[in-house]
Amino acid sequence: MTKTVAIIAALDTKSAEAGLVKRVIETQGVRSFTIDVGVLGEPGISADYTRAQVATAGNANLSTLIQQHDKSAAMDAMTRGVAVVAQQLFAQSKIDGIIGLGGTSGTVIASSAMRALPVGVPKILISTVASGDTRQYVGTKDIAMLYSVVDIAGINRLSNLILTNAAAAIAGMVQVDTPEIVDRPILAASMFGNTTACIDRARGSLEQQGYEVLVFHATGAGGQTMEALIADGFVDGVLDLTTTEWADELIGGVFAAGPHRLDAAGAKGIPQVIAPGCLDMVNFGAPETIPPQFADRLLYKWNPGVTLMRTTPEENVQLGTILAQKASAATGPVTIMLPIGGISQLDSEGEIFWWPEANQALFDAIRSNSGPNVKILELDCNINDPEFADTASRTLLEMI
Repeated sequence: MTKTVAIIAALDTKSAEAGLVKRVIETQGVRSFTIDVGVLGEPGISADYTRAQVATAGNANLSTLIQQHDKSAAMDAMTRGVAVVAQQLFAQSKIDGIIGLGGTSGTVIASSAMRALPVGVPKILISTVASGDTRQYVGTKDIAMLYSVVDIAGINRLSNLILTNAAAAIAGMVQVDTPEIVDRPILAASMFGNTTACIDRARGSLEQQGYEVLVFHATGAGGQTMEALIADGFVDGVLDLTTTEWADELIGGVFAAGPHRLDAAGAKGIPQVIAPGCLDMVNFGAPETIPPQFADRLLYKWNPGVTLMRTTPEENVQLGTILAQKASAATGPVTIMLPIGGISQLDSEGEIFWWPEANQALFDAIRSNSGPNVKILELDCNINDPEFADTASRTLLEMI
């Protein structure tokens, strides 16, 4: 069956580029059609899905947007509309993949459409901002961003190569057959470098019992992605042993996952085992990026791009309270495990973040704020010890 790719571009300013992408895709035996998200100029080529249709889908009128000549209002309307259009076309089995191109504005609009599609649908975004912080564009979806190197302003020897490569890539992505894998129930687990030993061992035990374990790196986006997949019903149980993103959320680190971290499993009512893994640390970038107010804190250079800051007893009281409240709100079975011998690799006796008083404040806050629905297990070991990993995996299996 012939596959189809949607091409998103503002056809008033990017018509030549969109035309090149379309030609390359179709030389690979793949159909394509254009979605025009421009507003203020005249389209250079005709669109298969017009800007008027996109505006209508965004609860706006194209003529009104043109008369207003307000780029911000036009951006808002087209960003909303293109997401609705993409969802509708995918639901109607009219697209198998999507490719977009643009500068900052085009990236915002095209990425909106891509985030509206399920994980697994091929998505490529050629962008002038792909070499920077792309979190706002990618979100929790599998969007492949390709840096345009030069501005997307006509066809030249560089843009010709880059656009051709991107078009060939999306054509190949939609045509490849996904290998069959054994359909097994899915579990989600959170991991950090400082809890890798624990999660690797627990994952092995769970996989031996017939489960597929999806491991998410607790870097903010990782936690958000895990929460989104849980909310979407993909997951049957959660081994959330690395809740460090809450330390960044509370104190201002770079790996915050937002205030809804730890909400999805409880709302879905699925079994979850929680631990305060790596709540002993807040994440920052290179040492020179540390905010001035933290200059006198206990810091550890994890690698050239990551500096860790030890949390204090006072901060741990707040973190323990948050963890307990989130767990207590769960509608399904929930267990919190407390590793008395340390909550990370660095929080082991003799290591730089070993601070029993801070941990005690954390554990006491969890105990005193947990509701009757929360089971608490205390183990006299470090979170990375085999005993902890084995107990965590066994507990989750019993709950399932």
